[in-house]
Amino acid sequence: MKDAIDPTSLKRVLVIKLRHHGDVLLASPVLTALKHVAPQAHIDALVYQETAPMLEGHPALNQLHVIDRAWRRQGPVAHLKAEWALIQRLRACDYDLVIHLTEHWRGVILTRFIQPRYAVAGRYTRRANSRLWARTFTHTYPLLPRRHTVQLHLDALRRIGIRPDPMPGLEIRIPESAHQSVRDKLADAGLTTSTPYIVVHPTSRWMFKGWPPEHFSEIVDSLEARGMRVVLSAAPTGRELSFIERVLEQSTEKPVNLAGQLSLKELAALIEGARAFVGLDSVPMHLAAATRTPAVALFGPSSEVEWGPWQSPARVLTLPFSCRPCGQDGCGGGKISECLWQITPEQVVRALEELLEIRP
Repeated sequence: MKDAIDPTSLKRVLVIKLRHHGDVLLASPVLTALKHVAPQAHIDALVYQETAPMLEGHPALNQLHVIDRAWRRQGPVAHLKAEWALIQRLRACDYDLVIHLTEHWRGVILTRFIQPRYAVAGRYTRRANSRLWARTFTHTYPLLPRRHTVQLHLDALRRIGIRPDPMPGLEIRIPESAHQSVRDKLADAGLTTSTPYIVVHPTSRWMFKGWPPEHFSEIVDSLEARGMRVVLSAAPTGRELSFIERVLEQSTEKPVNLAGQLSLKELAALIEGARAFVGLDSVPMHLAAATRTPAVALFGPSSEVEWGPWQSPARVLTLPFSCRPCGQDGCGGGKISECLWQITPEQVVRALEELLEIRP
């Protein structure tokens, strides 16, 4: 390939991923693969401040730059000062390669200011006619449909002649303080360090990816009746905590409830220590993949081909609806996805038993 880049020539690299938590975690293999072929390179990343825990401590990462979205609430002058200070910090790093992993215009503008020797980005449909996009990036690559998001990220490396070998998995580093905090919380709930448990995360950020609370109640009761301790988790938002209350109200058993009590690192520690994970297409599902925890994942309107558990033991449950994956906000825009709601609790429990090789 004539325009391939010699990885041994790279000195400083910046990976930009301005998206949600799960998206950032799915970019972690790029750091791993890049460090494998360019161990001499100083590799940095730029993410939103709230998603920084997804990459903090990554062994391939030298520095993690963050954008605080609260800057916008500080008034236009303070916002511009913060943005300009970020630009100055990035320019001072003298990057010779920038890898932009979204279609976000902010990454384009920052790349223009940074002026790296090489810049890589995908050929996003909405940017197809953008002269600014074409002039900013020295290398662009096709974004093929029905391809896992991790593979699309790694295509940025393939475009410049770097083949990911071995194929990297997701990676999240969990500090001992997070492990200890989880051990303490489980002990307070009556679980010893030798007590096996299953994490059930019934919620998703998006309602159209949700499953009925009574279905999760059935799973809790079924697993607890089999002697498997269940630990519930959820984000500390009113909507998710309310959903957990509905699950508990309809359960006859008493699972451990840690909903709203964990940081992202603590949630990762909880999942890593679990015998298995049960949940939806969500950040915790990707945390299960990153910690190699066996998982049962329910998919409906979103595509398991693009967003499923990456390189980890898992059972993905879907139903053969001709209209899925549609990516829509529920059937008819009603927030409820029939292709997901019609998956039964029995199917989930059976998949978990098969995954863990448990006889019913």
